[in-house]
Amino acid sequence: MRLMIACSLILAASMATAERYDVVVYGGSSGGVAAAIQAARMGQSVVLIAHTRPIGGLTSSGLGHTDWGRRDAIGGVSLEFYERVRVYYDDPEKWIYEEREDYLGTQHLPVDHPGQWGFEPHAAEAVFEAWLEEEGIPVLKGERLLLDRETAVEKDGARITAILMESGLRIEGRAFIDATYEGDLMAMAGVSYTVGRESNAQYREVYNGVQKARTHNHVLVDPRFWDSERTPDAPPEWALAEGVDPYVIPGDPESGLLPGVHGDDPGEEGAGDHRVQAYCYRLCLTDAPENRVPFTKPDNYDEQTYELLFRNFEAGEERIPWLPQRMPNRKNDTNNRWGVSSNLIGGNYDYPEGDYETRAQIEQAHRDYQMGFMWTLANHPRVPEEMRAVISEWGLPKDEFADNGHWPYQIYVREARRMVGAYVHTEWDCRRYRIAEDSIGLGSYNMDSHNVQRYITEDGFAQNEGNIEVSPGGPYAISYRAITPKQEECENLLVPVCVSSSHIAFGSIRMEPVFMILGQSAATAAVMANEAGIPVQEVPYEELAKRLKADGQFLEVPEQFGPHPPPEGTIPADF
Repeated sequence: MRLMIACSLILAASMATAERYDVVVYGGSSGGVAAAIQAARMGQSVVLIAHTRPIGGLTSSGLGHTDWGRRDAIGGVSLEFYERVRVYYDDPEKWIYEEREDYLGTQHLPVDHPGQWGFEPHAAEAVFEAWLEEEGIPVLKGERLLLDRETAVEKDGARITAILMESGLRIEGRAFIDATYEGDLMAMAGVSYTVGRESNAQYREVYNGVQKARTHNHVLVDPRFWDSERTPDAPPEWALAEGVDPYVIPGDPESGLLPGVHGDDPGEEGAGDHRVQAYCYRLCLTDAPENRVPFTKPDNYDEQTYELLFRNFEAGEERIPWLPQRMPNRKNDTNNRWGVSSNLIGGNYDYPEGDYETRAQIEQAHRDYQMGFMWTLANHPRVPEEMRAVISEWGLPKDEFADNGHWPYQIYVREARRMVGAYVHTEWDCRRYRIAEDSIGLGSYNMDSHNVQRYITEDGFAQNEGNIEVSPGGPYAISYRAITPKQEECENLLVPVCVSSSHIAFGSIRMEPVFMILGQSAATAAVMANEAGIPVQEVPYEELAKRLKADGQFLEVPEQFGPHPPPEGTIPADF
């Protein structure tokens, strides 16, 4: 009898965990929120599954200094978010540690624009949460996809019919959108993808692959980089520098490598590899004394972890290795800068394909490193005294991430998996040597890759490799085919974050406003495919473009920006 009751309870529980929606959005990133809102506005049932905190991803987790490229390339739901942020800050009660007028007129709160582009993490999260509630969208928080390629995704031929969460929750849908930074749903569904850098030869690019010769920014002190091409703010003392010794005992290779130096052959110039650009947490810091929590030394602090930092100072580096960018209420969005900074270079190679436990370990390692880095800058005697004085004025804000030690929840996954679809967005698209005929939105930010490795030069010094910052020179079109898998692999999935793109092109696409643009476009296409009963790859582009424009998306590249042929010498002759 007890067995029968137990079986009945199990059956009832399994039946209760089955839910069905027209559009299933997996991933609570800003792109996922935009997708869910668009699907709801088009009248279909939608669920947003937010497997990580907070709602809004990086936009709500410290990246409050918006990287936009050109603001006039941002429209639709993406622009509406920044307009809603401005409305949020129109309330005088939101300005606690400074006056609104002190921030007004900055590039992130312009007088002549309806949007606000700089904001605190809790403000972004509040805007997203209120918006989802306003649209009546159910949000499943903390539900994670089962990372099992055999059971996580149920398919009927090339169509996903249901996905299974770790909790046992089974969610059925007609169309699915993978809005994660990692591309987990895409991967579990059997869609082709890549990780790492392609060779330049693969897509006829220049800035992909290993870039020892072009990595001149965010490097360690090295006399090789003091030349006419060096950035003007490099200290002239570098002309006399000998470089940074990579060994535990200086000059003794037998003593082993310092933490952070990998020692591997960095590879041939332009060659592909498995490496991904470095991650960090985009720290939100404040200098308001009444809101400031001083930096603390991690329990597992190891001074040797920061030996490269000390030696870089001693070799002649005079700049503070951080990039503080102003946000409201005397806060900043703090990013990586210079040779040794908040990026844990090489600490993320296993993250894209890692299981949840592996990723958690990598996240903790980054948190420990970065917490120790900030404490070191503020306190260690081998850091120049004037730098310590500056950093000591800052700390973590009491009113952010209060239940997480005031630390951001979301690590900055600058790239992980990238889909390989029917159209691969490359440097040719970013530089408008070609313009896709099926544009679903515009990008415009620099092709921006952070360093991917730290190696030993032929001269025996430690050096960084992989940093590339190249402006596209204007807006460019992003192809609809770049967010759709190959039809034979999956015909009801769209991927607006881990798009079909080369490493260096993704360095431009990967900006939060663009993820929201692509999320809206993906949802529009998903709804149209549902309504017509066709694969997403067969949605008529003319109809899709018409609806996107009606909803405020910008699709056309202005005539003055191209297309144009590659400048002579830019692309190798044998291409």
